[in-house]
Amino acid sequence: MLTGKLFRDGVISAANNISNSRKAVDALNIFPVPDGDTGTNMSMTIGAAAKEMAVLPDSCTLGEASSKCAGALLRGARGNSGVILSLIFRGFSKGFKELEAADGKAVARAFELGVEAAYKAVMKPTEGTILTVVRKASEAASELAKTVDDPMEVAFAAMLAAKEALAKTPEQLPVLKEAGVVDAGGQGLVLIFEGFHSVFANNAVVQPVDGGSAPEQKEEKSTVAAASGDIKFGYCSEFLIEKAAGSAKKDPLRLRAYLESIGDCVVVVDDGDVIKVHVHSNEPGNVIQAALRYGQLINIKIDNMRYQHRNAGESAPSGEEPGEVQPVNDYGFVAVCAGDGLTELFRDIGADVVVSGGQTMNPSTDDILNAVNMTPAKTVFVLPNNKNIIMAAEQAARLASGRKVKVLQTKTVPEGISAMLSFDEEASAADNELEMTRAAQGVSTALVTFAARDSEVDGISVKKGEIMGICSSKIRYVGSSINETAFKTACRLIKKSGGSIITVIYGSEVSEEDAEALRAQIEEKFPDAEVSAVNGGQPIYYYIISAE
Repeated sequence: MLTGKLFRDGVISAANNISNSRKAVDALNIFPVPDGDTGTNMSMTIGAAAKEMAVLPDSCTLGEASSKCAGALLRGARGNSGVILSLIFRGFSKGFKELEAADGKAVARAFELGVEAAYKAVMKPTEGTILTVVRKASEAASELAKTVDDPMEVAFAAMLAAKEALAKTPEQLPVLKEAGVVDAGGQGLVLIFEGFHSVFANNAVVQPVDGGSAPEQKEEKSTVAAASGDIKFGYCSEFLIEKAAGSAKKDPLRLRAYLESIGDCVVVVDDGDVIKVHVHSNEPGNVIQAALRYGQLINIKIDNMRYQHRNAGESAPSGEEPGEVQPVNDYGFVAVCAGDGLTELFRDIGADVVVSGGQTMNPSTDDILNAVNMTPAKTVFVLPNNKNIIMAAEQAARLASGRKVKVLQTKTVPEGISAMLSFDEEASAADNELEMTRAAQGVSTALVTFAARDSEVDGISVKKGEIMGICSSKIRYVGSSINETAFKTACRLIKKSGGSIITVIYGSEVSEEDAEALRAQIEEKFPDAEVSAVNGGQPIYYYIISAE
């Protein structure tokens, strides 16, 4: 019989096994950008469960062990692969619910529920992925369970079928065949199954290499929020200026200069007939008076930030971050990004909490849930700003209580910025969700980074270390010069999108001088476009370029 102790040890063994091979799984990323993180995500996800398993006694039931495992996986899920893994184990826990131990039929049923949970979470399931691997494993388990009731033999049949399905993934997905690799998520799942098999067959827990089963992580805060003692300017003022007749000649830059003289976090955006304003100051009255010279004010919002942060921290022990704050505002925002400049930018345009993350460091479901709980709002909009973070954000939304959570499908940082700038304080949550989604969809994004490995994608040969210009998730240009590649990429982006508002976000490895040179070059090429450069400080990507 499959007991709680065997399942507990199996989880620990599985976590060690995939951790030992996580770099190899990361390297299976078919795209040569330096963001292959499937192995790391899956390892950290099941690693969270292994910590829970380590404290369970030998007397634990299978129902108890599988339930605690599923809960830990859900909270610790990172990236799409991690979320799918957590859902597979959630199905397992449903199959093992209230069982002391399981026979072969119960194991097969658990696999069926795991497959069902995983497929339901993916809007358009793709064959040749982790989904195919777990489905084939389930089919083999169900078939054998018809005649054999030994749970270990049923589990072994599932593992063999998973390996066979993994080997066939290149035949199902041409991109895998072209790159000469198997599916990374499927490989991670097979490693997890092999870790279980070591316990089931030999009663031997796979041991971690170099004495550690979990990927190394730097100690760093996952969220960024101002402490009340650090607030120099106490009032946050946001509003729109509806330009008055004759005000067109008044330069909004003068307003920005004045606001910067009396506050910080200043954003003044001239958007046709209106000017969007955001500023932190100690004199909100003076802010309003200065703005009235440009036209009529609408959608005025003034918050006392010291008061908000004092309330947010009242229940927190001294020296600790508050775990949850009261939802005193109607709306709030959680944004995910990497880079000090982008963090400040999102805070400037209204993000209550910024979660540190992006490529290569996807935040967990729990990280996003904690950020939601730290947002003092009844309705919280979450902007993942990365396609590999959306599923974790959606899981966090399901776990949240005491406030509504709306996850916007923002796949890039520029999409998230545009979505936030389109927010209307006076509109309903549903209308804002629709309008912000439209704004995000109106943004085209290009990326400039380096190749992490030799590869050939869509007929384009790339050597490790070469600079790549990426548009619409496809490599368009390869070269040796960062700015030269970035310029070619930007030109393609602008011509294809027809956008006239161009933003060049430069990363931590690009100097201000180089970024300004690129901005000027783009402006010269497209004189009718409005081109700006922003110091995002992001890792991995030299430039993130947007057009709208």
